[in-house]
Amino acid sequence: MRLFACVRPALAVLATASLTACGTAYPAPPSAGEADPAPAAAVPTASDAAPGAAHPVSPDPHMGALFYGTDDLHFCTASVLKSAVADLILTAAHCVTDGADTTFVPGFSDAASPDARWRLDAIYLDPRWLADQDPAADVAVARVSRNDGDSLRSLADGGLQLGSTPAPGTAVTVVGYGVGVGGGPTACSAPTAPPRDGFPVVHCDGIVAGFSGAPWEVGSTVVGIIGGLDGGGCRDEVSYTPAFGDAVRALVARAEAGGPSDDPPASFDDGCS
Repeated sequence: MRLFACVRPALAVLATASLTACGTAYPAPPSAGEADPAPAAAVPTASDAAPGAAHPVSPDPHMGALFYGTDDLHFCTASVLKSAVADLILTAAHCVTDGADTTFVPGFSDAASPDARWRLDAIYLDPRWLADQDPAADVAVARVSRNDGDSLRSLADGGLQLGSTPAPGTAVTVVGYGVGVGGGPTACSAPTAPPRDGFPVVHCDGIVAGFSGAPWEVGSTVVGIIGGLDGGGCRDEVSYTPAFGDAVRALVARAEAGGPSDDPPASFDDGCS
């Protein structure tokens, strides 16, 4: 669900054409059948039982939006990983597709410079995702660069530390971008709920299409991303992440080593109706 349903079948073509074909004007709303995001509201504390509410926040260089090359449409979210050896970003595996020229803009907002885009040079995926798009492996790590030779890590103050799946009841903040053109990030803070089928859960109203890959943050540590079961969830108030553990750490280590990268699958279906 978190990757806009009408864009998904045509990732390698101009995304705005896909939106037009679906009859959707952008900035795009959530996928068909979903309610619009709730109005901005105060972020609840971790002790609240009701879902949190997404609200606008200032751009953060630790995370940003994914684009189709130089096109204006952003369709997923990614975060900068702390690494001693490479400029790495973390997102959902279903956000990267074979044949799509994907770029990343950290701290994206309407004021972002056109020169702020970073190319995804090499993409690393779990073998389980390559085999059959196992939702438990819906994680991608990419090496990025741009022509001026700048370091993404230095611009992002080092990036987010990779962590592990938190215990239920841990307060996390999810920060991402709704699919569309322009705009800025929104965030929601809420406690994690007991896992469903092995996938950690957070209840946050207003996490809509485009949030795929958005980091679950505990301080400066990323402990999950929007993804996994149903591509991150079929309802905008219930979101999932793949579990973060040894497999994700191994994926990051492989990306840091800079070995052969992977060719992502050509398409993805989250199964949401």
